[in-house]
Amino acid sequence: MTFVVTEQCIRCKYTDCVEVCPVDCFYEGPNMLVINPDECIDCALCEPECPVKAIVSEDELPADQQAFLALNQEYAAIWPNITKKKPAPDDADDWQQVQGKRQYLEE
Repeated sequence: MTFVVTEQCIRCKYTDCVEVCPVDCFYEGPNMLVINPDECIDCALCEPECPVKAIVSEDELPADQQAFLALNQEYAAIWPNITKKKPAPDDADDWQQVQGKRQYLEE
């Protein structure tokens, strides 16, 4: 089992979650984070740290977010690892409640 970063992270990219991860399984893209499912130990420490609730257990992943499991795996293989909290983008708060953000994902 793994946790998955979903669409809600796009353009918010809060990094509160990375500091609590005991195995450093987060990877940073231009405007979102992903979790490497092969490294995640299912500890659930990251889930409550996300202010936009973008992190979900694989077994609770909504149907409309299923593609993000593969997306997390794909991008974790090419994006750099992140282990320390960074400032959120200046406009992150403006994107918190926006739905349907997949089109804004920067690869």
